[in-house]
Amino acid sequence: MNFEKETHDNYTLIKSKVDKLDTGNAPELKGELVYLNKQGVSNIIIDLSDTRYCDSSGLSAILVANRLCKGANGSFVLTGLQDSVMKLITISQLHTVLNISATADEGIDMLSKLNADN
Repeated sequence: MNFEKETHDNYTLIKSKVDKLDTGNAPELKGELVYLNKQGVSNIIIDLSDTRYCDSSGLSAILVANRLCKGANGSFVLTGLQDSVMKLITISQLHTVLNISATADEGIDMLSKLNADN
């Protein structure tokens, strides 16, 4: 399995186990995100600390997560970005749209603060 899922009381953490988030596995991630959304999950953290490369398909999956969480009045946090992935997100100017944290623990804290503000 390319993505591990941990379900908690008020959020789900998805840990990427792929070196490259691209056309070969981004559809699997999108499918998981849609499934979680249909199950009523509104807060998602995606941890990409094991992922060193991301292409446009991967970015698309990340944006799907963001859109589904917002649509469910929840929050989305992206965490554990390696330099090459962060560079792509910055070039795409998605760092201005996405909630990004350095670690999963910081992402959990950020999620709590985002939900407290809502």
